Amino acid sequence: MVDSQVRSEGARLTARGAATRERIVLAAAELMAAKGVAATTLDEVRLASGTSKSQLYHHFAAKEELVREVVTHQAGVVLERQHQLLRGVNSFAGLRRWRDAVVQRNELRGGAYGCEIGTLAAELSDTDEAARQALAGHFATWEQLLADGFQRMRDNGTLRADADPATLSVAVMAAVQGGYLLAQTAHDTEPMRVALDMALAHVQTFQVGTTGL
Repeated sequence: MVDSQVRSEGARLTARGAATRERIVLAAAELMAAKGVAATTLDEVRLASGTSKSQLYHHFAAKEELVREVVTHQAGVVLERQHQLLRGVNSFAGLRRWRDAVVQRNELRGGAYGCEIGTLAAELSDTDEAARQALAGHFATWEQLLADGFQRMRDNGTLRADADPATLSVAVMAAVQGGYLLAQTAHDTEPMRVALDMALAHVQTFQVGTTGL
């Protein structure tokens, strides 16, 4: 009976600790998205998450550890959203629906803030090698989601056999990230619309029945 109570208490503490850790990460992610990584302090994270210094340092001994957890969290959010949007894409109509969803979400923010992981990559890639490697892996996963869609389009005869899904995915990803950056600078999503439309027009040059450029 005593052992059972101890195990139960341990489970509660573990759940409580996990909830505290999640609260810290969510607060840090929100602050870093708005202010940038460098400008966000641990004291601000502590206040925003409603945690004590001892709680914060129990979970994250250094800011670098928290930053990497934020990278993991933000990538999870972005990639899950992209998975939902891209998992069934097998036509140009599907690609256009994906494009519309990406632009619409950015419009809700007036073009501000950029891509959740793109902004982290811009700030961290030259200063935090571990974060850079993690972000490169997350972008590779996103590109693979696009490539899988292009592969389905090639398999079902929408795209010609000479269409390379991996190359097309890099081109479209470059348009997405460049579109985010220009929209963020302008606080206007028109540059993103133009970039994505140009990228999809390039993909369409590989449509069956066309001869390319």
